Amino acid sequence: MGKIKSVKFKLNRFEYVKPFHITNNISYDTENIEVAVELDNGVVGYGEASPSFRVNGEKVAALMGLESVVNDMIVGMDVRQYRQIFDVTDKLFSTPSIKAAVQYAVLDAFSEETGVPVYQILGGAKTKIETDYTISIGSIEERVEEAKQIVERGHNVIKVKVGENLEEDIQAMMAIYEVSKGCKYIVDANTGYTPKQAVKFVTELYRAGIDIHVFEQPVAMHDIEGLKYVRWNSPFPVAADESARTKYDVMRLIREEAVDYVNIKLMKSGISDALAIVEMVKAANLRLMIGCMAESSLGVNQSVHFALGTGAFDFHDLDSPLMLKEPEFRGKYKVDVPYYFV
Repeated sequence: MGKIKSVKFKLNRFEYVKPFHITNNISYDTENIEVAVELDNGVVGYGEASPSFRVNGEKVAALMGLESVVNDMIVGMDVRQYRQIFDVTDKLFSTPSIKAAVQYAVLDAFSEETGVPVYQILGGAKTKIETDYTISIGSIEERVEEAKQIVERGHNVIKVKVGENLEEDIQAMMAIYEVSKGCKYIVDANTGYTPKQAVKFVTELYRAGIDIHVFEQPVAMHDIEGLKYVRWNSPFPVAADESARTKYDVMRLIREEAVDYVNIKLMKSGISDALAIVEMVKAANLRLMIGCMAESSLGVNQSVHFALGTGAFDFHDLDSPLMLKEPEFRGKYKVDVPYYFV
């Protein structure tokens, strides 16, 4: 029948292979919530929430308490009418990672029932994507060594975390460039700069002949005027990440002409808002990238299928499973670094 019988939450903890350092935050491990949606015919679909207090204001303990709430919301609904379930779960706007995990688990259950992979349910635009790999904040020497290792592993796109020390970030970026020429760079300040600092950063790199493909979230989350200032004074495309959580955020960014790129993360928006954002950004003739929080292979599986299904993204920042110690790989995709494919 395809009707939902139960929704169950399970807490999983994963350690990072090495500490992950971004602006004003260092992570040694992550706690994610596995969501299982069971149908009345025994079929089970899976999703994963990777909560973020920094971006979404979410705490794991609070989210685990939503299991009974979610059951009350969707038990008895038919996954073949998943848009109706999306409309109901859109009410989870204050807990977007749970919204994403539940919505994807519904699609996964529908996929298991019908035998049609989720990426085909979402459009089947591609069968292969390429992920970047991220250099976290550290000493210049540590960042250069990591850049060498990333190149050796075959990655063509490198994401570089900056935002704590402007002058050191400029020096580090120049040093990274020297050992990774030919790669494409996404530079992410994670809200760490003032607008004028951000403009100085990109201007110095431009003068040095270093090309940045995306300059991501240079200023504070709610500083849309600052984001716009950077965009119109930067030689490189500027992206919103923390500033672009919901479709309503993105509508404002488009209206204010504040960005060139929007970074969709399912953990910020859920599946339903992400689908809307794709079409809004396309209509505005802007560009898209897709990112992740700290999802395991089970969680990044959601973004891989979303990216393959929509085919909407220039860049795929989906490297979190490559950074975590996982007892088993649980994605419904294959890995041949730097490629994910089905």
